[in-house]
Amino acid sequence: MALGALPDYPWDAMAPFAARAAAHPDGLVDLSIGSPVDPTPDVVRRALSEATDAHGYPATAGTPALRRAIVDWYARRRGVTGLDDAEVLPTIGSKEFVAWLPFMLGLGEGDVVVHPRAAYPTYAMGAVIAGAESFASDDPAEWPDATRLVWLNSPGNPDGSVLDLEQLAAAVARARELGAVVVGDECYAELGWEGRWADEPVPSVLDPRVTGGDLTGILAAYSLSKQSNLAGYRAAFAAGDPALIARLLTVRKQAGMMPPAPVQHAMTVALGGDAHVAEQKERYRARRAVLAPALERAGLRIDRSEAGLYLWATEGVDCWDTVSWLADLGVLAGPGAFYGDHFPQHVRFSLTATDERIRAAADRLDARRRS
Repeated sequence: MALGALPDYPWDAMAPFAARAAAHPDGLVDLSIGSPVDPTPDVVRRALSEATDAHGYPATAGTPALRRAIVDWYARRRGVTGLDDAEVLPTIGSKEFVAWLPFMLGLGEGDVVVHPRAAYPTYAMGAVIAGAESFASDDPAEWPDATRLVWLNSPGNPDGSVLDLEQLAAAVARARELGAVVVGDECYAELGWEGRWADEPVPSVLDPRVTGGDLTGILAAYSLSKQSNLAGYRAAFAAGDPALIARLLTVRKQAGMMPPAPVQHAMTVALGGDAHVAEQKERYRARRAVLAPALERAGLRIDRSEAGLYLWATEGVDCWDTVSWLADLGVLAGPGAFYGDHFPQHVRFSLTATDERIRAAADRLDARRRS
């Protein structure tokens, strides 16, 4: 694809299925997009309102209070100690960070961006924007010599898979052999459900057991959209190699992209509290407990999905066939074809619908099974 030539936005292809689903007598159940539906915590909303006298430009690197909150959060929630303010940077959203990182790192023609086989589409789009190539692989041994950026995604979107410490360390070691930057997209890290991840924290690529105490060439990205229902705030941050953080900060000094001052204050407050995160996780746990067995009763097999915000399921047929009959039930799901070429029979179900809509989806799936 020529530099500057962008493909059509894939979700536009969902319009006819969305129209069919919306025509259901009991209304649409939209499980296709992972956009939070639950309230932003009151404490965060109050913090935002307290900071609305934002007459000056926002702090380019983030306020000292926000950077300290990010450092403290990594130590408290992710088991990553020893970070300092020069190793963290708030960002405008995580999608924006993913899309622009290859460009900001100076990648271009002849460079390769590696991403998972079941992948958030913006990894590949970031390569397109920079004029680089993308390569889908979960096996570090397959990564080509021209690899300059590796995206890890754990827990994964769309498939909810988790990389353990050994897998993370192997990926970092291979990236270092290639002279590539490795970035862990960890936006769903608070949402562990099954197996060991029901009890253990999902590990970070910044964990000292992964890095060997050396952050060179390593970044992690995190978003408050899911854990704190702040998707509309575009509140995210990166952490890791201070040289890479400094490069990103230099780009920001030249090009802007600073998070607004009120958002920075709201992020600081959100990162300081764990109760609202636990409350939101329990909402998703309850919805998952309703939706997952209903999908299985309707004949779908749930694969991976041990963590994260989605259920990755298949009935062994083309994903568009599944999307079609779901639309007839008034249920909208994401086709696996949107997440790469390797899972054409899977669909993704998001847990970001109200309790009532999740129950409606389960009832409709059960009705189809009985008919």
